[in-house]
Amino acid sequence: MIKNIPNILTLCRMVVVPIFIGSCYLPLPISIWVTFSLFLFAAISDFFDGWIARRLSVVSKFGRIFDPIADKLIVATALIMLIVFQGIEVIPVVAILCRELLVSGLREGISNGKNLVVSRSGKWKTATQMMAILILLIAPAFPDIFEGLQLTGEIFLWIAALLSWLSAIIYIHTFLQNPQCVKGSTKE
Repeated sequence: MIKNIPNILTLCRMVVVPIFIGSCYLPLPISIWVTFSLFLFAAISDFFDGWIARRLSVVSKFGRIFDPIADKLIVATALIMLIVFQGIEVIPVVAILCRELLVSGLREGISNGKNLVVSRSGKWKTATQMMAILILLIAPAFPDIFEGLQLTGEIFLWIAALLSWLSAIIYIHTFLQNPQCVKGSTKE
C-alpha cells in the first residue's frame, strides 16, 4: 500500500483540476479560500509524491508519465483562471505554458519517453511558480493590501517565466551536448 502513495497523490492532483475550476465560480470569499487550499494541497502533494517515491525507491512508469502531466494541468488551470478572474498579466503565463509544451515535447519526442535530468533552475522555476500562484490566489482575501500582494505575485510570476526559459535552455543545451542525459527524475 505504501508504494502506491506517490501514484495516489498524483491522481489526487489530477482530480483537483475540475474541482479547482468549479471552485473559482463559488461566491467570494469562499472561492478564494477553496482555490487557495486546493492549489496548496496540489503544491504540497507534488513535493511529497516525488520525495516518497525516491525515498522508498518506488518510482513507477505511471508516476513517470502522469506526475508531470498532473503538475502541468493544475498549474495551467490556475494560471488561466487567474487571467479570467483577476486579469493577471498574460505574457508570463503564455511564456510559462509555451515552455512547458517545449520541454514536454523534448521529453517525449527527442528523448523517446525517457526523463530529463533535473536542473536547479527547473526546481527554482517550480518553487517560484507555485509561490506566485499561491500569492495571487490569496490576494483578494486581503483587500487592504490586495494591490501589494497582486504586484508581489506578478513579480514572482515574471521571475518564474524567466526561470522557465532558463531551465528550458539548459535542458536543450544539455541534451545537445550529451543525449544520454535523459535519465533520472521526472521533475523539471
